[in-house]
Amino acid sequence: MSAATAPPAAAGTARPALRHRLAERGVDRMLLLILPGALAIVALFCYPFLYGLQLSFQPAKGGALGAYHQFFTEPFARKSIWATFSLAIPATVINVGVSVPISYRMRREFRGKRLLLALLVVPITLGTVLTAEGILEFYGPAGWFNRTLHALGLTSSPMHLTMNYTGVLLSLIISGFPFAYLLTHSYLSGIHPSLEKAASTLGADWWKRFRYITFPLLLPGLMTTFCLTFVMSFAVFPSAMMVGDPDGKTHVISIEAYESALQRFDYAQGCADAMIMTVLMLVVIAVVTGLRSRMYSGATGGKG
Repeated sequence: MSAATAPPAAAGTARPALRHRLAERGVDRMLLLILPGALAIVALFCYPFLYGLQLSFQPAKGGALGAYHQFFTEPFARKSIWATFSLAIPATVINVGVSVPISYRMRREFRGKRLLLALLVVPITLGTVLTAEGILEFYGPAGWFNRTLHALGLTSSPMHLTMNYTGVLLSLIISGFPFAYLLTHSYLSGIHPSLEKAASTLGADWWKRFRYITFPLLLPGLMTTFCLTFVMSFAVFPSAMMVGDPDGKTHVISIEAYESALQRFDYAQGCADAMIMTVLMLVVIAVVTGLRSRMYSGATGGKG
């Protein structure tokens, strides 16, 4: 039989399709959908981060660690660590703490719930810059808040709520609370109401139900919410510049990095400042995550 008239190869000897090869290896094809996202993370985060890390070890003077040494030996730059934590920690605690009772109440149906929910989440759509502009207009010396207090005879001079620590803290609370509330509400919604109903039939009031049932089940989720909300607050920049005192009490690490890189054109120092900021955030996240893991291991008796 000639080659021209030879029958095609049997189906069993043909190279299997990609999906069949993946199935044989136990790989879910749906995992291929994460490939675009993974490439975006590498291009938009991993590469810039690694490039900045490399650049931070290449200062003009002082050796490989010269930029880091410069940061910790400069008193004004070193104080930015305290300024950042003094804003991020209170804002995070307030946002997470206030979100718990509001989320607890929002689980039930009542008149005006949809309107209240819209009011709670609207600030997350405004952005930090627009929120800061609103704070300047509302809480400024000539804003509506001070004019109202003056009209009611409660104050004789304007209250200084902007261009200082208070203004930045207000901005972080207003812009960060919707995020903390949505996360807390999602975790709280995952706790089945039958657990509280069972405790209620045994005579437990609402406080005992919350303290001994709801709160222990919610606490791991609250710790995750704390970490994510803390990262948002720790990276404060627009509000610290617009409604704070960037050359004084609200001179946070992000401002220090910005001034080093884009005002003094010392890119190695700016990258080093950003790396220090990243390490500090990771330390806090590691501490909270470690506590969360210990809670789980304690609840399971240390078994996996």
